[in-house]
Amino acid sequence: MRLFIRSCAVAAVGLTMLAGCGDDPPPNDPSTFDPNNPNGYPQPGAYPQPGAYPQPGAYPQPGAYPQPGAAPAPQPGATPAPQPGASGGSAQAIPPTAAAVAQPVLQGLAQTEMRGMSPEGSPFAGNFQQGQTLEQPITLQPGKCYGAIGVGVGITELDIQFVTHLPPAPPFTIAQDQGTGPQAVINSSSCHQNLSPVPVPAKIVVTATAGAGLAMAQVYVK
Repeated sequence: MRLFIRSCAVAAVGLTMLAGCGDDPPPNDPSTFDPNNPNGYPQPGAYPQPGAYPQPGAYPQPGAYPQPGAAPAPQPGATPAPQPGASGGSAQAIPPTAAAVAQPVLQGLAQTEMRGMSPEGSPFAGNFQQGQTLEQPITLQPGKCYGAIGVGVGITELDIQFVTHLPPAPPFTIAQDQGTGPQAVINSSSCHQNLSPVPVPAKIVVTATAGAGLAMAQVYVK
């Protein structure tokens, strides 16, 4: 009976020794001691498992999303949209007969606005885009007073001016209409008088400030 118990004890010791020959060190193996760990040894589950952190590229990079209010990026080969606004530049000069539709209105205004004044030279006309101007040279004689009428067709705001340019001085506006709409008038009561003892070179400038179409103008003098 004693021999059997002793044999069992020897076998148990042998199994214990075999269990200690595995690859994993015991939990408190000195080789795994970590001085920075308050517990001394790593705890089970203390290290992150594979896949615990996002992989590179898992989050969108800066600029991946459009910013609030940002305009959409143009597509390759797209044509930019035209911008609104006046075109500027010079209007196309046309024969007065091509703008004959404006002549009856011009003659009617002359009867009421140009009392005591006479036409100076011939009328002139142009085909305007918004913002364009048409110029006509004129010589202001000493002591004479000059006015003008402009009538637009399709133009919603027409302006007219007398401008002098005596270099090296810059161009200077000496008279202009004060009204609004497709008709512009510098009448007999607001005409510009040349007080110089010599003739002064000038020009009359007609501008389609708003709208586009035809316009006719005529200079008057007294």
